[in-house]
This record gives sequence, C-alpha cells and structure tokens, in this order.
Amino acid sequence: MSETIEKRLSDLGVTLPVAAAPAANYVPYCRTGDLLFTAGQLPLKDGKLQASGLLGRDVDTAGGKDAAKYCAINILAQAKAALGDIEKIRRLVKITVFVASTPEFVEQHLVANGASDFLVAALGERGKHARSAVGTACLPLNAAVEIEAIFEVE
Repeated sequence: MSETIEKRLSDLGVTLPVAAAPAANYVPYCRTGDLLFTAGQLPLKDGKLQASGLLGRDVDTAGGKDAAKYCAINILAQAKAALGDIEKIRRLVKITVFVASTPEFVEQHLVANGASDFLVAALGERGKHARSAVGTACLPLNAAVEIEAIFEVE
C-alpha cells in the first residue's frame, strides 16, 4: 500500500490548518465533476500573513519560496475541507502562482518552486503538476504570493 498524504504531511512536520473562510463574495473552493478548483490562497500561518510586499524590494527569493509553501499548505487545507478526506485527491493538475514583484524581478519561477516542491513532497506522484508563475504589481492584503490550484478528485 502506498504512503498516505496524511503520513507524508506528518513526516514533513506539517499539520493542516482549518481552511480559511472567504474574505469577500466568493467560495473558497468549487467542485465540478471530478475537478476541484481552489480560490487563491495567501501565505497565512495562524491567521497572519507570512510575507508582504514586493519580491525584489521587500522580500527576497528565499522568503518568497517560503511564502509559496504556506500558500500550498492552505491549498491542501481547502482541499481537505472540500473533500472531507484528503486521500480523495487523485492528482494535482495545475497551480497558478502569482508573485507580487518589482518590474526587474525575474525569479517568479524560483518562488513557485516553494509550492511545487512542497506539493510533490506531500502528495508524492499525485503532486506532479503543470504550473504557471506570474509576476504582478500587487496582491490582496499586500501579500507577496497567492496561489490557486486545480485537482482531479474522487
């Protein structure tokens, strides 16, 4: 039998938080057929933003990678809330990583690795995914990173 996602998370020292409630007129996730879409997740830990401002000015690449990991943790929390059992994830299809950055910053792909590396570690083969890493002028609450995901689920 293959290793469970919960066991992988435990081995990584990660306990999923309670999924964040939406802050406006939207739902935190939406399921259609066997696809689960998450709303964009910010780098929140214990309800506090872990990285704010712009990459290339206020946050370095390592800090951005760490922020992306927190976004990914919150994505898994939303998936668990949506499915009741995180083991119902068949695979992660795609993530879109938004990186608030200066015009000169060109390491959005390295920031995105913080999420990609964590999600593959947590989900194993089910975590290998397509992705986009996009630089943007600013994000909600002055967050440095925001990530949305698409899962194939049972």
